[in-house]
Amino acid sequence: MRLALASDHAGYPLKQHLLDYLKKRGHEVVDLGVNTPDVPSDYPDAAQAIADAVLDGRAERGILLCGSGVGACIAANKVNGIYAAICHDTYSAHQGVEHDRMNVMCIGSRIIGTALSEELAEAFIHAHISEEERHTRRFNKMLMMEQHQK
Repeated sequence: MRLALASDHAGYPLKQHLLDYLKKRGHEVVDLGVNTPDVPSDYPDAAQAIADAVLDGRAERGILLCGSGVGACIAANKVNGIYAAICHDTYSAHQGVEHDRMNVMCIGSRIIGTALSEELAEAFIHAHISEEERHTRRFNKMLMMEQHQK
């Protein structure tokens, strides 16, 4: 799968771990920064980078990291067409794709460790969107909400 990864300074160490892990698993991964944990950076910039990559087709899905996952998630969801959620458990990581068409998974690097981040990435990557009527109906309602905001 083509994936984009981005983080602020707090998410950098876990982003680097996931970058290496996903590449070793054969995924095409675009690293959108940051490139150091030593310079404070802003999670909205990372969120915009992920959103741009997903929306312009450079990536099928994105993984976005900050300290808690909260700020990055809020920022990513400001972009129409991005459906981001914080996932700190594997059920949410796959169910968010299956039922809600999540295309960006947000992780709090100060909340979870490397082993769980790998499990989350695997669940997220291997999930497929459900075409069940109830899920499609609910997603279409979200699209209507987006259109109302324009």
